[in-house]
Amino acid sequence: MSDAGAGPAGARHELEAAEGAPRLDLFLAAALDISRTQAATLVANGNVRVEDRRERASYRPVAGERVVVEMPPPAVRSVTAEEIPLEVAYEDDEVLVVDKPAGMVVHPAPGNWSGTLVNALKGRGGPLSDLGGEEREGIVHRLDKETSGLLLVAKTDRAHRVLGAAMARREIVRRYAALCWGHLDGDRATVDRPLARDPRDRKRMAIVSTGRAARTDFVRLARFDAVDLLRAHLHTGRTHQIRVHLSSLGHPVVGDDTYGGGGGRRLVPLPPKRHFLHAAWLRFRHPATGSPVELRSPLPSDLVHAISSAAGADGSFADTDPLEYFGFFRDDS
Repeated sequence: MSDAGAGPAGARHELEAAEGAPRLDLFLAAALDISRTQAATLVANGNVRVEDRRERASYRPVAGERVVVEMPPPAVRSVTAEEIPLEVAYEDDEVLVVDKPAGMVVHPAPGNWSGTLVNALKGRGGPLSDLGGEEREGIVHRLDKETSGLLLVAKTDRAHRVLGAAMARREIVRRYAALCWGHLDGDRATVDRPLARDPRDRKRMAIVSTGRAARTDFVRLARFDAVDLLRAHLHTGRTHQIRVHLSSLGHPVVGDDTYGGGGGRRLVPLPPKRHFLHAAWLRFRHPATGSPVELRSPLPSDLVHAISSAAGADGSFADTDPLEYFGFFRDDS
């Protein structure tokens, strides 16, 4: 199978069917990492040719047949600047670090064209790197909608290139506080398993042997009756990585409805649709000066309430951030 072009949008893809290939729409969905509906639309619109002929979405390619896909260019949609307050943890002429609240989507996409972090960034005014395109201006990395915490934004193209390269070299340290159901077998665990779209549900991620490499280190900081408090260290930044890796261990993130951790909210109270995952610790070298930058974000009040309930009689932290109390910021890994 060969693939010409970078990324699916606006590219030409040349694929070769293997023995036992599924129907054409499913074949394209798996090969191009798109939904079955998107694949069927490409077929119906004449963007797909099998040995230079059009076929239906239900057609089953024969082994060795050449399938050519001409991806249409992405629709251009202007991103509206919106006056949405943001909590800024750090800012200078090159970079901005936002402490994102749970419930905020990072960038516009179908179903979320307003109210996103990018809308809010544009509403603040000032420069943003446009290397990611208008819908992802300044975004160096993402956080899931219901994950709170520190998120790095580039204000200049130079900063974006430097930070992107540092991210690829795994030089930017991102550590998350997570509460998982049940108890790990030991105080430390590493999950090094590849991730890709779940072939049975394109809205989910899954451990797939042909997926992209993904590694997460976990350190248990506290063990309560029903849950463990963990520090998760990302070595890679795949979509839903921590959530899928913990679920694969049989200990999903508390409150995670997608990967099996949504039950038991009476034991560990959380708002609806909120999961216990917080990007609490960020370290990177400044893209212009090379100086180290270290930022910490205390647990939001909803997560403090949840961990206090999980801890029971020992869960009164007064004015102390539970992460400080349990040694989250000790650099021992």
